[in-house]
Amino acid sequence: MAAQTTVGRRAARPGVRRNLWFTPWVFLAVPLFTTVMFSLFPFLNTIVLSFTDATPLGGGRFVGADNYREMVGDGQFWIALQNSTLFMVVVVPLMVVLPLFLAMLVVKQIPGIAAFRAAFYTPVVASGVVVGLVWSWALGTQGLVNGVLEGLEWINAPIGFLTDSQLLLFSTMAVTVWKGLGYYMVIYLAALANSPTELHEAAALDGAGALRRFRSITIPMLRPTMVLIGTLSAISAFRVFTEIYVMSNGSGGPGQQSITIVFLIQMVGRGLDGSVGYASALSLVLFVITLGFAIALMRVNRAEDRA
Repeated sequence: MAAQTTVGRRAARPGVRRNLWFTPWVFLAVPLFTTVMFSLFPFLNTIVLSFTDATPLGGGRFVGADNYREMVGDGQFWIALQNSTLFMVVVVPLMVVLPLFLAMLVVKQIPGIAAFRAAFYTPVVASGVVVGLVWSWALGTQGLVNGVLEGLEWINAPIGFLTDSQLLLFSTMAVTVWKGLGYYMVIYLAALANSPTELHEAAALDGAGALRRFRSITIPMLRPTMVLIGTLSAISAFRVFTEIYVMSNGSGGPGQQSITIVFLIQMVGRGLDGSVGYASALSLVLFVITLGFAIALMRVNRAEDRA
């Protein structure tokens, strides 16, 4: 009897203690360390540096809100803000609408449709630098686009896609849209795959055509996804840098009239004599603006859900 009791106690007592208080922290240690070192600390350090006149070679001294006052009177800042805002206003509607039509085209399971999906998604996995270089070659004065237009005798002289400040900005917008279509198409495809088909079948039985079903059923079901894509594309468009840097050959266009806010941050903070403090202030303003976009669009999404 005593032997059975001993065996029972051994069976009831696990060989490994599974409920130690520090067990969850062991699994969270690496992610927390990574987040603190590479996200939280740089963010807090940027806030501190924005109130200093720091350079890449020194910590600088506290100057209060001088960097922000300088920003208000900086003409380049307002040009960059205007260009970034225009970039967002033009790109976001296209990123919300065009991928939806692509998703509607490739959503049906027919032979060979996977090849079209892969073709549309291919630009997404390409490097932004490579995409910028390819389109710089295509849009140059001696590039493919001008060569085709001149060959068709539609133009008499090359179009300055990369040499005119406004055309350079809109050319960069076109490249950004082209590169991002496949990414947002996949998000729409996931939403369409999870949407119920009963409503479409019932509407079809009632005589509703494809356009009517798209307007009355598909769009309302995809509205949360459209808000999500609008949020992501707005933040991405406002922070554009690689395309404009590569396609302008690092100059920001003629007279630096095509710079964006991120381009300006890189421009004022680079080099041994760069102004890290002013660049940090610009970065903090960029963060506040993009955070405002995200909060505003999230509230729109919540309002739609309540309605």
